[in-house]
Amino acid sequence: MEFFSFDATYVERLAAGDADVVEHFNEYFTELMFIKLRSRRYSQPTIDDICQETFLRVFQALRRDAIRQPERIGAFVNTVCNNVVLEFGRAGSRITFTDDPPDPPDHAANSESKLIERERRDQLRDLLAKMPAKNKKLLTAVFLEERPPDEVCDEMGIDRGYLRVLLFRARTQLKQAVRKSERPRGAAGRP
Repeated sequence: MEFFSFDATYVERLAAGDADVVEHFNEYFTELMFIKLRSRRYSQPTIDDICQETFLRVFQALRRDAIRQPERIGAFVNTVCNNVVLEFGRAGSRITFTDDPPDPPDHAANSESKLIERERRDQLRDLLAKMPAKNKKLLTAVFLEERPPDEVCDEMGIDRGYLRVLLFRARTQLKQAVRKSERPRGAAGRP
């Protein structure tokens, strides 16, 4: 999980209901609260209830403009979560424990990121197919197949110093092809 630094603009957009910011906020803090609550061996329905109640209270505070230090919203969410846990603990019967806590959700396995990755691979293959055979072979061997440089040098009949030169040229050509393919249509003649 990546650390995220919050600022006043982020909190303002969150309070205004910006869909992207709200989604990021929910994903970020759901994962953190899941880790925290799983360590206490709460069941998944209890974790979901605590997270939902925590988010409800945080968004109510945002709408009341009760967040005075936007950069400390992480600590605020944590404190609200702790209070919700205490209240759930007082209720007693609402909390259920599990002997074997569930695994955390796998956010990396979403279909959108897989689709984007597949499109990028297809674009790279198309761009490599349009390159000269020598550059295509070199880039494929070094970066896609991850073969040792000495093996590539032996196969191509070159020394290691010249391999760096050829790789630099091939990568430069590939970067230019990528930039050219990413340029919006109709913008080819513009600087």
